[in-house]
Amino acid sequence: MKILIKNGLVVTINKNDEIKKMDILIEDDEIKFLGDNYNGNVDKVIDATNKVILPGLINTHTHLGMSIFRGTSDGLSLMNWLNNKIWPLEDKLTPKDVYYNNLLSCIEMIKTGTTTCCDMYFGVTEGINAIINSKIRCVYTRCLMDNDGLGDEKIKEFLDLYNNYKDKNPLLTFSASVHSMYTCSYEYLKKVKKLADENNLLLNIHCAENIEEINTIKEKYNKTPIQLLDELGYLQSKLLLAHGTYITDEDIKLLKNKNVSIAHNPISNLNLGCGIAPISKFVKNNINVSIGTDGQGSGNNLNLFNHIGYVDLLQKGFNKDAQIIESYDVLKMATINGAKALGLDNLVGSIEVGKKADIIILDMNNIEIFPTNNLIFDIVHNISINNIETTIINGNILMENHKLLLDVNIDDLKENINNILKKIGEI
Repeated sequence: MKILIKNGLVVTINKNDEIKKMDILIEDDEIKFLGDNYNGNVDKVIDATNKVILPGLINTHTHLGMSIFRGTSDGLSLMNWLNNKIWPLEDKLTPKDVYYNNLLSCIEMIKTGTTTCCDMYFGVTEGINAIINSKIRCVYTRCLMDNDGLGDEKIKEFLDLYNNYKDKNPLLTFSASVHSMYTCSYEYLKKVKKLADENNLLLNIHCAENIEEINTIKEKYNKTPIQLLDELGYLQSKLLLAHGTYITDEDIKLLKNKNVSIAHNPISNLNLGCGIAPISKFVKNNINVSIGTDGQGSGNNLNLFNHIGYVDLLQKGFNKDAQIIESYDVLKMATINGAKALGLDNLVGSIEVGKKADIIILDMNNIEIFPTNNLIFDIVHNISINNIETTIINGNILMENHKLLLDVNIDDLKENINNILKKIGEI
């Protein structure tokens, strides 16, 4: 299948940072041509005149199975929300429930321009089937912890999942993901590190999210979370740290020049009263920063465009410096930096010949964003769902002209979600 996208303004996010009018030829799953006036034979033409073409956004931290918990965090701190709200509700979910929750989340991402995500949850067999059916690109895992005495069972569940699916779908890769240092024993953290090393997997962990976590790790180990990870050898592996709200200047020295990325979750951190991560310091010290939404329960939604505009605004306000981070830096965090964090930057994150065709098309002519005086600023700060017109993942057109093209009955999906809510009771 050859698809030609013609006459669009392409924001490439490539090494030359090109922003220019170009044609894009997609052949099967790959970008084959990027340039002026392609004249070859094609199967389908998409006219992108007066539209903007971007690499699909990359959400580097979320929990897809939490779609039904939207709006549950209001007025709750992180630990209160987890212990007294979310974990008791999650205990009532079946694997089939997770299927429908995941499918709902995947559709939300497709409709809002996210083409790749990094997910951490449970109910994995049904969960991964929903992701496969949605045709989204995903770094998938089974969240690992041993504070309930079932840590080895969770590792077995993950390894079964990994071995069954690792070579079956080009859109799926995997990470070894521990929930946190406060839900895992020291020996369990070492065990997961060994598992990741033996299988050459990305390590993924919630880290330094709120002050209570910092105090818990300090009391137990007399270290910061980053110092503990260093002792465990995590900083010698490819590592993704979710949140990083309380990372000190001394911690930053440990993270510099390592294969470590920070998945910044600005809205989730604000919602749960966790604070503001020192993202500008990470950038200054060449630590890769990507962006996550977290699950809908704490991050409100999976529309990454709703989240990215907070990144530079929070840093500018907190540091009283309007020049500390620019909009283009943020757009890179949501695209190529995210791909780098997930080990996928050879495949996605920019629009270049030879990369996979993960592309979104934006209509910038809507009245609420007109006129566009600063394109990158408007993309980061003013895009709404009305502007997101087309989503292509791996060469598959999953939404065109705002119409979802997945073979999914939305009414049936909503009915199943409502049945789950009735079963688990008041949230």
